Amino acid sequence: MFRILVAEDDKGTRRLMQDTLADAGYEPLPAADGQQALELLGQKHVDLMVLDVMMPKLDGFSLLSQLRSTGSDLPVLVLTAKEAQADKRRGLRLGADDYMTKPADEEELLLRIGALLRRAQAISSRQLAVGGTVLVYDDLAVRWNGRAAVLPRKEFQLLYKLLSSPGKTFTRRQLMDEIWDLDTDSDEHTVNVHINRLRDRFRDNRDFAIVTVRGLGYKAVRL
Repeated sequence: MFRILVAEDDKGTRRLMQDTLADAGYEPLPAADGQQALELLGQKHVDLMVLDVMMPKLDGFSLLSQLRSTGSDLPVLVLTAKEAQADKRRGLRLGADDYMTKPADEEELLLRIGALLRRAQAISSRQLAVGGTVLVYDDLAVRWNGRAAVLPRKEFQLLYKLLSSPGKTFTRRQLMDEIWDLDTDSDEHTVNVHINRLRDRFRDNRDFAIVTVRGLGYKAVRL
C-alpha cells in the first residue's frame, strides 16, 4: 500500500483528502502544517506528498525547497488555491512534479497521483515499458520492434514524459517548463519541432502514438 503524506492546514480539507485517498486504497498520513510535514518525512517512509502552499510555520514552497535541497526525489503534487501562472511556475521550478488548483476534481486528483506513482516506480527502475517499447533512462535509449536507438536528451525526456502518463494532455508551456530551463531562449515552437522528430523516428511503432490535442498540446496514447 502506498503511503501519501497530506500536508494541508485546513482541517476539513485534510479530512476529505484522507477519506478520498483511503477509499482509493492508499494510506494517508496527515500533517496540519509544513513543519509537521517535514518532521514526518524524517520519521516515516512516504511514497508521495500532496502539498498545500499557504500553511503556518512553514509554507509549502519553503518545504518543497528544503526537500529538494537534500536531494530527495519524492514525488510532490502541489494542491493549492494559488492559481496564478507565476505561482505555478515557481512551484515547478522548486521541484514540484505536478500542480493543481483548488477545488480539485477528485477523480482527476487520483489519476494524477496514480501517474506520479507509476512514473516514480519507472524512474527508480530506470526503465519504462509501453507494450514492447522499452525506454532505458540512463542510456537515453529506446528499444522497439527489434531495433534500438539512442535519442538526444531533450527528445528522450519529452518522450519519457509523455509515455509516463499515457492519455494525459500536456500543454506546450508545461512541456517547456518541465524539460527546458525556464529561462531558455527557446519558444514553444521548439516543442513542435521535437514532437515532429519523435513522430518521424517512431512512425512504424505499434505500441504508442503521439497525438495533437487541438488548441491544447500533446498526449501519448497506447495502441
